[in-house]
Amino acid sequence: MTAPFVYPSVPHVRLHGPRGYANHESYRPWLRDEFAFRCVYCLIRETWGPLKAVYALDHFLPTAWRPDLAREYDNLLYGCVSCNLTKGSLTTPDPCSALLNSEVTVSEDGAIHATTLQARKLIELLGLNRPSLREFRELWIRIVRVAALHDHGLYRQVLGYPQDLPDLSSLRPPEGNVRADGLTQSHLARRRRGELPQTY
Repeated sequence: MTAPFVYPSVPHVRLHGPRGYANHESYRPWLRDEFAFRCVYCLIRETWGPLKAVYALDHFLPTAWRPDLAREYDNLLYGCVSCNLTKGSLTTPDPCSALLNSEVTVSEDGAIHATTLQARKLIELLGLNRPSLREFRELWIRIVRVAALHDHGLYRQVLGYPQDLPDLSSLRPPEGNVRADGLTQSHLARRRRGELPQTY
């Protein structure tokens, strides 16, 4: 069974590098693919809700401090609105390197446990162990377990990728894509080659 809350095993290395969009919202399809259609902080997935609008494009280094990075792809993260609003203009550890599965685990009751100072600081600053989020994670852990045992279609649905995977190869960033090789590893390209797993 695939667990619903497993952080990456290695620090995230950017796959895409679009440049030159006039506003940061134009990077949304790239960031959805970059961060596997889930919040980089709490791992809530797009497929668990009816609206993409609950996902924000988070400026890792806040624009209040670094307005020059407002439209810089490598400063943007994909996160749920709740985590984005909580973070606000706070300066936090980088979730792409601080939240790794060797240092952060989620227990059956939905609590997040961290073994490093950076991970603990990030969890505290974003309130990732507040009661409502712990209850939410516990609920989804139970749903996934029941689905794995009794409803394989539901299991694939709740742990699968969205149907509307973005076709990044059709997009033309104004100043190009400095990591064009990443297009071959986009989720849609992998699905077309039959390489994308049913669940993750």
